[in-house]
Amino acid sequence: MSKKVYDIVATVGEYLDGQNQTKKKYLNVGAVLKGDNGSYILLNKTFNPAGLAEQGKDSIILSLFEPKPRDQVQSAQQAAPSAPSSEFSDAIPF
Repeated sequence: MSKKVYDIVATVGEYLDGQNQTKKKYLNVGAVLKGDNGSYILLNKTFNPAGLAEQGKDSIILSLFEPKPRDQVQSAQQAAPSAPSSEFSDAIPF
């Protein structure tokens, strides 16, 4: 059985927060797993590292973070503000 050891994360951009401070935008692009035969990397197949390349640089940085327990992730998602409600419903009127 495999166990997730790390999340693989790329910096994909920047944004301004409420206090006009620049913050980095991150994307989880895969994981490092440890199985019976050793460690291996699992990357999202839609992740394109060429899209992150900066002009004049030949490489990108991917960071490794220990995965957060599921209950912390769920509580953080619940604490985040929800998207504004839409006046449209999923039902098609015909």
